[in-house]
Amino acid sequence: GKRASADEFVRRLRDSAPPMARVETVTVRQLRPVSPTGAEVGRGMKLGREFEIRESTAGSIGGSIGGQRWFPPDIATCPDCVRELFDPDDRRFRYPFTNCTNCGPRATIIDDLPYDRDRTVMRLFPLCAKCRREYENPADRRFHAEPIACPECGPQLAYRPGHTSPPSLTGEEALLAAVEDLRAGRILAIKGLGGYQLACDARSEAAVERLRERKHRWAKPLAVMAPDLTAVRLMAEVSGTERELLTSTACPIVLLKSREDNPLASAVCAGNPRVGVFLPYTPLHHLLLREFGGPIVLTSGNLSDEPIAIDDEDALGRLGNIADGFLTHNREIRARYDDSVTRLVGDRLAIIRRARGYAPTPLPLPISTPQPLLATGAQLKHTFTLALGDRAWVGPHTGDLEDAATFDAFNWNLRHLSRLQAIEPTYVAHDLHPSYLSTQYAEKHFPPERRIPVQHHHAHIAACMAEHKLTGDIIGVSFDGIGLGDDGTMWGGEILLANSRGYRRVARFAHAPMPGGAAAVRKPYRMACGYLFGAESFGDSDSGIRVDSALKDEFLRRFNSAEVEIIRTQVSRGLNSPTTSSAGRLFDAAASLLGLCDVASFEAQAAIELENVADPTEVGELPWDLRETDGLLVFDSRRTLGSLMAGRAEGDDIGSLSSRFHNTIISATVGLCSRVRETHGLSVIGLSGGVLQNQILAVRLPIALAAEGFEVYMGEEIPVNDGGISYGQAAVAAARLQVR
Repeated sequence: GKRASADEFVRRLRDSAPPMARVETVTVRQLRPVSPTGAEVGRGMKLGREFEIRESTAGSIGGSIGGQRWFPPDIATCPDCVRELFDPDDRRFRYPFTNCTNCGPRATIIDDLPYDRDRTVMRLFPLCAKCRREYENPADRRFHAEPIACPECGPQLAYRPGHTSPPSLTGEEALLAAVEDLRAGRILAIKGLGGYQLACDARSEAAVERLRERKHRWAKPLAVMAPDLTAVRLMAEVSGTERELLTSTACPIVLLKSREDNPLASAVCAGNPRVGVFLPYTPLHHLLLREFGGPIVLTSGNLSDEPIAIDDEDALGRLGNIADGFLTHNREIRARYDDSVTRLVGDRLAIIRRARGYAPTPLPLPISTPQPLLATGAQLKHTFTLALGDRAWVGPHTGDLEDAATFDAFNWNLRHLSRLQAIEPTYVAHDLHPSYLSTQYAEKHFPPERRIPVQHHHAHIAACMAEHKLTGDIIGVSFDGIGLGDDGTMWGGEILLANSRGYRRVARFAHAPMPGGAAAVRKPYRMACGYLFGAESFGDSDSGIRVDSALKDEFLRRFNSAEVEIIRTQVSRGLNSPTTSSAGRLFDAAASLLGLCDVASFEAQAAIELENVADPTEVGELPWDLRETDGLLVFDSRRTLGSLMAGRAEGDDIGSLSSRFHNTIISATVGLCSRVRETHGLSVIGLSGGVLQNQILAVRLPIALAAEGFEVYMGEEIPVNDGGISYGQAAVAAARLQVR
């Protein structure tokens, strides 16, 4: 063609892609026109070859970029499909599985690549003549939409009145029966996009309490699906950026500030000032919510801490004692994808759980791996990562690797993603902790010379660095629950000099014993006792919190005296009381000392309740000290906790005390980083670790550090919690392999 037309074609390839297309590179080469016989064509002669889309072959790789195989995440229903869904004149009117090239299932239905219909679960649904015409028409919105379906040829709904009953209703009748369950206050199991979900009327106190009881989810807040943005605004405050996130193609759960006059049952949020809200992201959800006419609780189809159910028979077995009715369908789920959870920190996105809508979109590796590798992650909020070249595929959120079912889910997800990406790892990166099932997997499947151990908090910082394409030395601030340190103790309040390959520990929080080990995590009052009886002394006084004995006695009288003496003995003799520098455990202790949470029913509950009561107008601090010991700078929290106890005894407002505690942690962190800068000359800081999910710290700490001249980075597309550990492990392993 003409030069101007060719140039315009290239420009539009880059700038005018379809809504869900992602153009990574455009390569242009000059070619001589040829005839069908291969002879060169002279000026003015007709070209013998035309543009064509060829059938995939077994050896071809759909979506291949630089030898890497790509496939898209699931995409929320687009506005065009929603309009058709509720148009009585459209042939897909009220059809729960409508989709097009701009929306619908992707990752959850793929069996293999190249991504063609016959390599998805949709091969079981031969196209009718009308769908075939749409599928083969380049001008149609459904041209080569692999999950294309309609009421005549596609999947169908079915309803079971209980797990022991056969399907009794199909199609529209099944949908209406499910809605009737919700209206009657019953619990409904729904076969969703990436797994089963449990639903009930979010406005019914009895229904929500019943769901909590049956699911064994006693206090952790529940997510709510709202019919539309108008309904969301009745429940929560929504900024413009949060609205964009709610309506994005990922359609994640978004943590919003709850309205005091919201219509939800109090048991939904369980006292939390934030509510997790999302909008319908499949046609089935749109139909269900439109027909029901109000918000529903929509949570993972599992018992607490189990993997989400995806197989029909498994769901009937595991959810049979939870759900009163089952709304299912005959489209299989190939990969387990829970709902993603997000929030805004200031005005930027922060992903808390990276799953449906985001995974398995690859993330960059700033230093390419010369060998295909697997990173097995940590124990809690588990993900794994596969890496090849300069890309890392972080698997979807699995859950906590603490039982056989979750571990089996990890194995299945890994095999599935490995096959799709055609990655056979030759190296594995893993945590230092020998008891983690993820570590044991690495040890079982890879010889020692192929294993790359990565310290937990270095992995946290490396994840932040990799996301922001940082490779040089930085100050890494890693605050979390616990992770095994290279000295054999439990770390968790760490300042590291870190780069992509290694780290050096330069500062930390003061040590305290964890009486009973894991019991101190479940029972924050034990952690408070650990600080009371055995907080690090630095050789200048007796160990323990600096506080009047009368205040100690007042606190201890709240608990069984025999257990208190056992704890005292454990601490004094070092019996089952591992030492930790954990920031998370310090927050637990503070929450217990203030009487907010002595026994936690879910992870980080004590710290969350401490954050929730904080008075945002309080600007004061508690006393704090910096010490030096064994070549490390240490935040000594003894006076901090002692002042917290004294303030409570004197009747100070709990909200003010909580804010002062948070402000103290921020000031102490700035103090530690400033001292590190004085010694090492670094001004770039990476923040990571589960404690940085605390909204007060996540917002105010970067501001306070920036005010002191630091350049601050924190995770956005990768979780700062343990869900980002595998990505950090992969980044470290890739950097180390480059220099082997």
